[in-house]
Amino acid sequence: MLYQFLFHAVLRHTDAETIHRLSFAALRGLAAVPGAAEAVRPVRAPRRRGLTVRAFGREIPGPVGLAAGFDKNAEGVAGLTALGFGHVEVGTVTAHPQPGNPRPRLFRLTADSAIVNRMGFNNHGSVVAADHLRALRSRGGGHRPVVGVNIGKTKAVPDDEAADDYAASARCLAPFADYLVVNVSSPNTPGLRDLQAVERLRPLLLAVRSALDGSGHRTLPLLVKIAPDLADGDVDAVADLAVELGLDGVIATNTTVSRAGLRSPAEEVAAAGEGGLSGAPLRERSLEVLRRLRSRAGEGLLLIAVGGISTPEDAWARIRAGATLVQGYTGLIYGGPLWPRRMHRGLARLVRSSGYASIADAVGADVAEQEEPVPAAAPDSRR
Repeated sequence: MLYQFLFHAVLRHTDAETIHRLSFAALRGLAAVPGAAEAVRPVRAPRRRGLTVRAFGREIPGPVGLAAGFDKNAEGVAGLTALGFGHVEVGTVTAHPQPGNPRPRLFRLTADSAIVNRMGFNNHGSVVAADHLRALRSRGGGHRPVVGVNIGKTKAVPDDEAADDYAASARCLAPFADYLVVNVSSPNTPGLRDLQAVERLRPLLLAVRSALDGSGHRTLPLLVKIAPDLADGDVDAVADLAVELGLDGVIATNTTVSRAGLRSPAEEVAAAGEGGLSGAPLRERSLEVLRRLRSRAGEGLLLIAVGGISTPEDAWARIRAGATLVQGYTGLIYGGPLWPRRMHRGLARLVRSSGYASIADAVGADVAEQEEPVPAAAPDSRR
């Protein structure tokens, strides 16, 4: 494949953030040209039979979406949708603009198909992101992209003012979101993960919900994104809290701070330094967290799976474990612009080969099979 040759020959030897910035600029430029999205239609993931998903009150053409972190300022939704993503989650957006951590802050571990980032929520702030999303909606015509907005805490804001900070972003961005995600799981903002503790998470989520209700967005779906590094008991506690508060869903999971089991040379891992690890090494733990959430909350929460999803089989396993939607980020980096199309094509094949009429019928299939009662033994005719 041309992209794989280009990646191994050129891209892997170039600063990761520079490549991201240049490629993303090219994608935005292409999408801005009148008629360009239609010109690249062959690249798009077609509407394949059986892949349509109903979520957030919208019909989504396919379950594979783009995770937050790629389009931090909501600048490239049109171009990313043209690649074939069923939905795009923008952000993480903070109430106030911030530069993030010093560069370099994005590193590839190619032997593990992984990425280490310590970006630090670099973004232009909620007002700018809202302006971009407003412009996207004003274009009209065609199918409106499904857009989630991921919000986080401004680094300079004291911890005791975090709820107000999140609420400000929620009020600003709610008019342009199909769903809103409270991100309390990035490892790159000091103290942020402490907000996952239920005694701190409850008032935060209540403040965001109150802000949405008070600004006329009572029905806007609200989700929380959690870390794979939570202990099992803490995962259960978040699931219980989400059900208690009537949240619409949970995203599992964010990046990990663990470096266990990596194949990359130790010196390469050390050179990448601190930050969140994404990609293939998350596959097992993210799936474990997803299964635990489904087991704990049943069908009461919409689950979005992210972390270690690079193949259609990875996505299929998450769907059967209870995820309605799946997201990728590192999979796109290593798979190239045709990745979302290949993912949807592969999922369509798996739906057919498994005998389902629709991918929606497969959501939680593994859980349902485990919960089926054991048939009673037939009477012994010898008695």
